[in-house]
Amino acid sequence: MATAGYPEAELGELHRRLAILRIGLLLVVALLALRLWHLQIHEGPYYRDLSENNRTRLVLLEPARGLIYDRHGVLLANNVPSFSLYVTLEDVKDREALIQKLTDLLGLDPTLIRKKLVGRGSKLLPRKIKDRMTLRDATVIESHRLDLPGVMVQVESQRNYPGGVMASHLLGYVGEVSADQLEKPEFADLHQGSVVGQYGVEKSYDRHVRGQAGQKSVEVDALGHEKKTAVVEKPQAGNDLYLTIDVRLQKVAEELLGEEFGAIVALDPTNGDILAMASRPAFDPNVLSRELTPKQWVEIVQDEGRPLNNRASQGQYPPGSTFKVPMAVAALETNTMSPSSTVHCNGGYQFGRRLYHDWKAGGHGSVDLHSALVNSCDVYFYTVGQRMGIDVMAAYGKDFGLGQGTGVELPSERSGIMPSSAWKQKAKNEPWLPGETISAAIGQGYVTVTPLQMASLIGTVANNGVSYRPRLVQAVMDRTTGNLQELPAVPRGKVNAKPETFRLVKEALADVVKVGTATRAKSSLVTIGGKTGTAQVAALRTGPEKDIPKKFRDHAWFVAFAPVESPKIAIAVLGEHMGHGGSAAAPLAKVVIETYIKLAPQVPMVTSDSPRAGQTRRSLEQS
Repeated sequence: MATAGYPEAELGELHRRLAILRIGLLLVVALLALRLWHLQIHEGPYYRDLSENNRTRLVLLEPARGLIYDRHGVLLANNVPSFSLYVTLEDVKDREALIQKLTDLLGLDPTLIRKKLVGRGSKLLPRKIKDRMTLRDATVIESHRLDLPGVMVQVESQRNYPGGVMASHLLGYVGEVSADQLEKPEFADLHQGSVVGQYGVEKSYDRHVRGQAGQKSVEVDALGHEKKTAVVEKPQAGNDLYLTIDVRLQKVAEELLGEEFGAIVALDPTNGDILAMASRPAFDPNVLSRELTPKQWVEIVQDEGRPLNNRASQGQYPPGSTFKVPMAVAALETNTMSPSSTVHCNGGYQFGRRLYHDWKAGGHGSVDLHSALVNSCDVYFYTVGQRMGIDVMAAYGKDFGLGQGTGVELPSERSGIMPSSAWKQKAKNEPWLPGETISAAIGQGYVTVTPLQMASLIGTVANNGVSYRPRLVQAVMDRTTGNLQELPAVPRGKVNAKPETFRLVKEALADVVKVGTATRAKSSLVTIGGKTGTAQVAALRTGPEKDIPKKFRDHAWFVAFAPVESPKIAIAVLGEHMGHGGSAAAPLAKVVIETYIKLAPQVPMVTSDSPRAGQTRRSLEQS
């Protein structure tokens, strides 16, 4: 029976439609519930992160680099507070507009800003745009905060070198890690804007002094500006370094070179400690540790004086007559000459159709090994070289460390050349010529050395053939625990020569200073033994030296040790285009040696038994 007013057929259709509607509503509710479950449960963490990132940002906190001291605790490199400018790309809507605003406000190069903003890295992490901002620049940015979404100024520590150019080639400088460096495994834990050592000890010991970055989570407003700090993980400062150099001796060495180009290296022959290493011209690491424009960098690297070249470890020069020292040892050890064997020097050595001149036109007359060293007789050593042969000379040269790196803790050390017949065949694809042996016998021709190698060589002679790897870092102090870890001296080897040979050679070197070519190094304070050298730069020269353009004048060498009785210091002085070793280089070595003898007893070096670094630190002004 139909309901009143509705036929039975219509009523059935109505029920059917209501059932479909109910099923449809249930499906919609089910779909909504499934979607809700998907968003809240399955995708919940993802959207939670997005939500958090809408109001929070992660800010990296750069660590302070470890401090660097000399052997007595005098501060050489520290950190000073500075302002750095960062941009978080996530909060930047119009990148080009922001670049233009920063250019107008701070005078920055838009190309450099753009390069930093497009580099690799997360958009959520701030990108460092500029460091070492002035207070004025920081104030300008803060006063325009509303116009600079995603921009913030952060206070950070910046590297500072109180001594300016002093010891710059040893200390080096720092700089922002490059894109190429970030691809290397040793920089895998760093990020854009991290500061790393780019030269010198700063580079060699970067992992020790770099420290570890921290981070903080901050709440930001709609423009990405910090409103509240949520979580902070403090950065860990780098470890401190104690170098082997004595800053007082370093100052003296650099002042002696003055405006001349050259190098002075002084070391302790008993353990290899580098006491001073000066190279001129130098650079100011405070300048290079800032971000330079491409134009500024080109000006530095194209400077004719090559200030970035550490002449002590990277400069390669003919050793001149200083090479006669290992030649004398080789002559005695190979029985090429006995101590009493004599050679008559009449001012030249005829070999084939060529006459090889002695530095003394009239000759030295009859000379034995002692007098040949004292008076630096070329003809004597021409004779030794011709009898001995280049390969024997090369073997002894290598025993003394020539033709190979010393292993000093500095990047890009050069090895020089200790030529041999095999070397020339490989390097030049030519056979060795007998006449080349004669030139090599007095440190000319293909023979090249670094001042550091020659300081090590004369130190080896002073130490009766025992050599040590030159050491620049004496200890590392853990900033967390305060523990001082001393780095041991590392023996390099021993020259295979009899004690009597070294005694004879050292006696001759003492007389070089007393009555020979280095009398200007004679001291009333301490006995000095040494050898002069004058390395020829241009083959053909005429007229008095004063009329020769300086760039064609000879290099001046002097290598020495003192006291002769018990050597405590070995030194090599190289003056580029300064003329004769006896007149130009020997007096400089004398001053350095006398300074060291006066200073050595005054202050003990820092050791594990010393007070904590904070109790031994002194400023450069106090030293």
